[in-house]
Parts: sequence; C-alpha cells; structure tokens
Amino acid sequence: MDAFSLLPLPVIHFGVGRFSSLADVAGTFGRTVLVVTGSHALQHSGRLSALMASLQGVGMQAFHCAVDREPSPEIVDNAVSMYRDQSIDVVLAVGGGSVLDAGKAISAMLRYDLPVERFIEGQKDVMQHDGRKVPFIAVPTTSGTGSEVTNNAVISRVGENGYKRSLRHVAFLPDIALIDPELMITVSPEMTAASGMDACTQLLEAYTSPYASPYTDALSCSGLEYFSRSFLAACTDRGDNSAVRADIAYAALLSGIALANAGLGIVHGFASSVGGFIDIPHGTLCATLLVEATRENIACLRFVDGDHPLLKKYARAGSILSGACTSDNAAGCDLLLETLNNWQERLCFPRLQQFGLRSEDIGHIVSVTRSKSNAVQLDDAAMQRILSSRR
Repeated sequence: MDAFSLLPLPVIHFGVGRFSSLADVAGTFGRTVLVVTGSHALQHSGRLSALMASLQGVGMQAFHCAVDREPSPEIVDNAVSMYRDQSIDVVLAVGGGSVLDAGKAISAMLRYDLPVERFIEGQKDVMQHDGRKVPFIAVPTTSGTGSEVTNNAVISRVGENGYKRSLRHVAFLPDIALIDPELMITVSPEMTAASGMDACTQLLEAYTSPYASPYTDALSCSGLEYFSRSFLAACTDRGDNSAVRADIAYAALLSGIALANAGLGIVHGFASSVGGFIDIPHGTLCATLLVEATRENIACLRFVDGDHPLLKKYARAGSILSGACTSDNAAGCDLLLETLNNWQERLCFPRLQQFGLRSEDIGHIVSVTRSKSNAVQLDDAAMQRILSSRR
C-alpha cells in the first residue's frame, strides 16, 4: 500500500430537519453573523426570513449578503469591504456551490485589507495567505460541488484572459458543514441533473486519480452506490422525496472529501480553462463532458496496457452505476460508458456551443488546460476530441 496523507474534516451534521438547529449552531461562535445566500431561492421559499428570525431569537445580529452568480474577485472584494468593519464573528453560507465558495472566500478575506486576487492560485505575484479567517459554516442547498468539506474557494473571471482558480488554505475548511436534504427538494430537475453530475464526476475522477488511496476509494465507491440508486429519480419523478435527496446529498458530501484527498481529472481541468473562457455553470460543464472524457481515458489506458489496474476501477464504477455486475473489465468499462451516455441523452445535457464556445477556441483552451490528477496523461489531440465531440 502506498503512503498517503489526509486533510481534516469539518464537524458534519447530516440529516433531514437539521436546518432548524442552524441558529443554535451559529450562536456558539459569537453575536454577529454574516449570512451569504443566493439571490432568489432561499428568499422565495421563506427559509431566509425564518433563518434571520431564528438568529435574532438566539441574540445574534444578522447581516445578509446575496450572491447571484459564481463568485468573481469583485463580488468577494465588495462584500468584504461592506462588512469588514461590522466585527463579524461567523460567516454562514446557505446555497449552492457558488454561494458556499463566495462565503468561504469572504470569511478568508475579512481579516485582510487586500484584494482576494492577490491570493488566488496561478496569478502573477501571488501571495501566500496565512490562514487567518472568520469562522465559517457551510449549508449546501444543492448536491454537487462538495464545497462544504473542501478547503478551497473557486473564483472566476470570464473572458478571453479569464480564469477559474482557487483561493486555498487548509484553514479555509468550513468549521461546520450542515447538510439537510430537505433543502434540496425544491431544486429544479435541470439543476439537480447538473449538480448531481458534478458530484458523479468528482467521485469517478477521485476514484481513478493517481493519488487515490484505500480511504478515498472507499468513499468514492460508497458515493457512487448511493448516487446510482437515486440520481434519475431525483431528476425526474421523485425529486420531492427526502430519502432520494438524502442519497444524492450523501454522494456529494463524499465526493468533496474524496476530491480534497485524491484530486480530480481532466473534466475539472476543463472546468478551469473552459469555465474561465465562457460563462457556463460548473455542473453543466461536468455533465456535458464526463462521458467523452471517460471514453478518452479508457481508450488511452487500453492502448497503454489492456490490463491496466485503472481499467478495473472504471469497470467497477460501471458495475455500480449500471447495477449490472460483471467480473470482466472490458464489459464493465463498456457498461460505464453506456450508462453515462444514457444519462446524457435522457437528461439532454446541453452542448458547449450553446454557451458560446467556437471551434476556433478549442486549440487555445487545450493549450492552457492542466490536469495532473487525471487517470492517464492525455495528449492535445485527445483533449481536442473531448471538447469537439461536445461542442
């Protein structure tokens, strides 16, 4: 067994109805809370007003910040500037992955008087953050990114010279992650499918990463099992079932832990390069690229070595997701591709051209795409095939 290291975890509260205890949990950190949410769903459901009232009921002064898209440096800097002098004791983010990343970044920057862009990975003259932050509580309302258990916040700048990179420090791990599957019941089928495929991608990429360990393998396989039994139901006729939502929330939670300890593959490499070039939701990008990326990985592994150990992992994932057991690696890999392709067709994942990607952009995107944790080293031609097939 190869040596491995593990990152810490937040205190995790998982279960239907846990949202009702949120004010008491937040109250243990002090008297002033900044609540970060999306711009619509929580307000329209009435949960935001109930949360603010419950926070006031435990004696807290509550401020509210709404985030309407994936966080940019300007969104983070503006929020920090607005609330830096309010002596915030805890940041509480309730929303999808973008909201959690925004809250995570805000908590990390409230104790700094510098723009967040100075600390983002890959930027020129990047500075090392020392880990000082305001305590942070993460409450996901979608099942996808696993940001509630990771130590990075993804920040985006979209355009020709855009990027999608992380603000990262082990201290940025949320202090508490509270996951209540009831919060996901009102999520639309389209959002459920996109965020769910993000979780599925993370589980599969962490499972087949060169940095995987027996620990991350166990998490990935468990997550894939729960995901497979409820994904289509959550996207179609049983999205209002809390048990179904719990399965996908659990899978997303495990995907976050697995990726933090094993890394991710080429789909998430494209999430950085394509996601910085065109304005496309992260989950949608994962959904539309996963089957073709997996096809290229399997083909490359078969070319290198027909008995490559990672083909056995892909085959096992195929058995789990399809529900059809097989001991034959080739058949299992084919089952995986067939299952992913069926989901893509049934759920109508959109193509990249719908978000403005042009054929002439592909060469540039491939030239700036990196993925050191992919199952196999892909050449430029393979990466071009992945993007071209889904453009």
